[in-house]
Amino acid sequence: MEATLTIDSAEAATQRAQADTLLTPRFYTTDFAAMDRIDVTPVRAEWDQLMSEFRRDTNRNHFERPADFAAEIRELPEPLRQEFLDFLVSSVTSEFSGCVLYSEIKRNVTNPEIRYLMGSMARDESRHAGFINKSLKDFGLGVDLGFLTKAKKYTYFRPKFIFYATYLSEKIGYARYITIYRQLERHPDRRFHPIFKWFEQWCNDEFRHGEAFALLLRAHPKLLTGLNTLWIRFFVLAVYATMYVRDHTRPALHEALGIDPTEYDYTVFRITSEISKQVFPLTLDIDDPRFRAGLERLRRLSVAMDEAKARGGLLGRLRQAGLAVAAAATFARLYLLPVKPNELPRQARLAPAW
Repeated sequence: MEATLTIDSAEAATQRAQADTLLTPRFYTTDFAAMDRIDVTPVRAEWDQLMSEFRRDTNRNHFERPADFAAEIRELPEPLRQEFLDFLVSSVTSEFSGCVLYSEIKRNVTNPEIRYLMGSMARDESRHAGFINKSLKDFGLGVDLGFLTKAKKYTYFRPKFIFYATYLSEKIGYARYITIYRQLERHPDRRFHPIFKWFEQWCNDEFRHGEAFALLLRAHPKLLTGLNTLWIRFFVLAVYATMYVRDHTRPALHEALGIDPTEYDYTVFRITSEISKQVFPLTLDIDDPRFRAGLERLRRLSVAMDEAKARGGLLGRLRQAGLAVAAAATFARLYLLPVKPNELPRQARLAPAW
């Protein structure tokens, strides 16, 4: 695993959530004045329809645990226990990161459209984070979310980068959760924890959040043309590469679910790529053998970097530096691979049909 820290206490779980590495979720802040100037007029009809969905709040009662929830929890063998705990800590950090960002935007803008959207998404992400944290507390390992708000570093992103990154985060989150949910529908004997039963409606929240950012991007078409297409390409590749490397640090988790991590990742990439055609003018060619070889090389380099870090000393640091250069070069080669152009549909909205 990328993390050598054993998650065996609430303090260790919070320490893991607080970590800032290439593979861990981050907290973000942005230009609130620019967010305040957003105009949704070009997508008004679809926007109003989406806001009606947020007002209906169909999942308001979904994140309530039944009395028999705890009774379904069983002891897990090592290393499955550690990998599952790492998955939960990463997930609660990611969900809470969204809650913090959306709450901060709402607090710092006066634009009624943006205030309502951000308040609704913060509400949803708060429920998600709280639900996951309760499952961590079943293991005696709940993350101190209040401490995390104060202690974790914040990364500044311009609004357009927030749009790209958050759109992808929400849509790939949907694709990840629904792929696991469908697998466990087919193989209920693989459901080793009750939290997986909540994934379907849960990921529909993620999908809806992504729809909001799709409309924000479609309302500002300059963000989808010209040099900005290079940024889109960068963010998609960065998200896919990070996911591929991170998921391969959890072999026991994927084995328990009955999913090969490489097959799982490419299923998620395929769903996300198909969804992203609603807003992005390009998709990566994930079936290009050079793309697959490049991601696998990044994975091997990440493993080697962890080994060099564990080795320590001057030689270890020099080894890490050389491997970092090799990883950057591999990422650059992946970035320069041909992409598939996409013509945007007249209407942006999609339904969670996967």
